[in-house]
Amino acid sequence: MRRVNCVVLNEEAEGLDGPPYPGDLGQRIFESVSVDGWQQWLQRQVLIINENQLSTADSQAIELLEQHMLGFLFGEGDLGTVPEGFAPRKK
Repeated sequence: MRRVNCVVLNEEAEGLDGPPYPGDLGQRIFESVSVDGWQQWLQRQVLIINENQLSTADSQAIELLEQHMLGFLFGEGDLGTVPEGFAPRKK
C-alpha cells in the first residue's frame, strides 16, 4: 500500500492508486492527497455543483471547480470552502 503525507488530513494516509485528474494537477493530487482526502473533495464537489447549479459539460464550470479544488485540497486561492449560504438539509 502506497502512503502519502496528505495535505487534506494533515497526516500520513493511504495514497491513491493513480492520478485522479488529468495533467499536472492530477499528478500533484496523486503525490499529496490520500484516498480519504480525495473522497472528502468528491463530496464537496457534489455540494458545489448542486449549490451553484453547475454543468460539468460547461468549460467555465470546470474552471470554477478546479479553483475550488485548489482551494479545498491545497488552500490556494479564495475558493474551496462551503458555498456561501449553504445549510444542510434537515432530516
